[in-house]
Amino acid sequence: MTILHRWFEEVWNQGRESAIDEMSYHDVHGHGLKASDGNEVQSMEAFKAYYRQMRAALSDIHVTVEDVITEGDLTVARCTVTAKHTGEGLGKPPKGNPIQFSGMTMARIKEGKIAEAWNNFDFMTMVQQME
Repeated sequence: MTILHRWFEEVWNQGRESAIDEMSYHDVHGHGLKASDGNEVQSMEAFKAYYRQMRAALSDIHVTVEDVITEGDLTVARCTVTAKHTGEGLGKPPKGNPIQFSGMTMARIKEGKIAEAWNNFDFMTMVQQME
């Protein structure tokens, strides 16, 4: 099992926030996720705030890792995300709509932990499905 398999299973599917600290290098740096204020989510603390916001707005989140490729210290995972829009916090009133979108994460691994991550998820589809 790759670290990204474990990341999506424990952090997102199981909702285990403590796994963020367990699997992230102390000065982890992120790319490609935007906070509600429009700023890029780059630090572990910023990611935790983003994570809480997403989990508050979307219930039954499940990330299926479709494919993983690892080369050297880089691991890439292609994913499908499903959820229900049942909470506040993403700029749209919750209607209970089912949500499904895809995306990819590439992570640089250092000492067995995620040191840097690049995210590219189809959030436009997610937002359209909230309407």
